[in-house]
Amino acid sequence: MMVWISFLIAAILVVYAAIKLNVYGDQISQQTTMSGAMVGGLLIAGATSLPELTTSVTAVYVDNVDIAVGNMLGSNVFNLLILAGVDLYYRKRQAFNLQDSRQHIPSILFGIALTTTVIIAMLIDDSLTIFNIGIEMFILVLLYIISVKLFESEEPDEEILQSDERLPLNKVIRFFVLSAFTVLVAGSVLSITGDIIAEQTGINSSFVGSVLIAASTSLPELVAVIAAYKLANYAIATGSILGSNLFNLLLLAFTDAFYQKGAILQGVSFSLVTMGLLSLVMMLMMLYVLMRENKPSMIRYAWPSIVIVILYFIVSYLTF
Repeated sequence: MMVWISFLIAAILVVYAAIKLNVYGDQISQQTTMSGAMVGGLLIAGATSLPELTTSVTAVYVDNVDIAVGNMLGSNVFNLLILAGVDLYYRKRQAFNLQDSRQHIPSILFGIALTTTVIIAMLIDDSLTIFNIGIEMFILVLLYIISVKLFESEEPDEEILQSDERLPLNKVIRFFVLSAFTVLVAGSVLSITGDIIAEQTGINSSFVGSVLIAASTSLPELVAVIAAYKLANYAIATGSILGSNLFNLLLLAFTDAFYQKGAILQGVSFSLVTMGLLSLVMMLMMLYVLMRENKPSMIRYAWPSIVIVILYFIVSYLTF
């Protein structure tokens, strides 16, 4: 019981601190000369992905690679579930059919490329390694750098989510660092208690990492997306999810660097391949939605999001 209580408290702390990271990251973007692409793609995406990084690195140290990798892949899947679920709730607005929605197509294409690279690496029996890091991780880093360069060349979006409070920049930075440290500690507790839960209950570590922990570390994205939809700022809602997903896949490379037994993707369970394929299918569905020309009826508009939600629960049950 104490393990579950510790897991729950750590999850609550991760959510609270990560939400604060979003708020302070937004204020830093407003009070500095950093470009919108740099702030959104690196600072805020990095802040919201910090829970995934800390839990995955800790999982490596307790030698549970299924939690380490499953946390990243599961977070990406849960993020897409959030986007589909919130869009279903606000389906009458047909946010994905608005003219500026097509700006997200490059992000989805890069997400598909990175996810495909991860899936192939998990299926290969013997991956080439450099300094005990899988060659696929260098490909992920290269693809991510290309995507950031591409986004930097675009015009920055003038719409941003305004923070509820404005503080002096030095205080904002101090609170940002404090929130990041809270995420570091609480995220580590999530991984350790998650590993113990898997051992004590016999629950598949892939399920613990890709569903339980991934959902906990992705709750800040849920809050951010709902806030963006309430403000009718659909571009930020979609962009923040797709940006976080790209950053999560990049963080797999950092996780592999801490894993000294070879390429980390070679040691995972096959069930995580299924989770990777689910992420790929979800992105393909999103790509289809964004590329539709005509404004569809309500049923035709909603069915891709309905399929995404159903597939998530089916694959999660199979993983369990």
